[in-house]
Amino acid sequence: MKKTMIQAINKQINEELFSSYLYLAMSAQFEDISLPGFANWMRVQAQEEISHAMIFFNYLVERGARVELAAIEKPEKEWKSPINMFEAAYKHECYISECINKLMDLAVKDRDYATQNMLQFFIEEQVEEEASADDIVQKLKLMGDAQGAMFMLDREMGQRVFNPPTKGE
Repeated sequence: MKKTMIQAINKQINEELFSSYLYLAMSAQFEDISLPGFANWMRVQAQEEISHAMIFFNYLVERGARVELAAIEKPEKEWKSPINMFEAAYKHECYISECINKLMDLAVKDRDYATQNMLQFFIEEQVEEEASADDIVQKLKLMGDAQGAMFMLDREMGQRVFNPPTKGE
């Protein structure tokens, strides 16, 4: 693997770990405002992001490259409302999609076919991630200020469980 690709994947590990921190911060706020189902959804999302970081980590190890962990940026800790949190989550997933696309651009430029193959999982995953966050944004918009609907959606969010990805682990 070229040095630039190793550095880029190490940076993506950091992005994925930051994503986990971000979702944990959102989970904490949902707990504070007594929406445990939303808090659960965010904790599951945090676990998923850690598993993504580990796929990249394991990939570097398998390729004989050095994993270099960097400090993880502190996430925001306060949002105005549940919809603001999910809009922020959606925006963040769009950012992560762009990061993955840049990795793919580099892999194509370097003719690094193994990395292109590995990244295909993340390209498909990001379509899911964006759609999932946007779906909740749209539901929250439809609900408006309906407290009963918020309660029902919170119960639905509490049903989410972590299903580790099979790619790379």
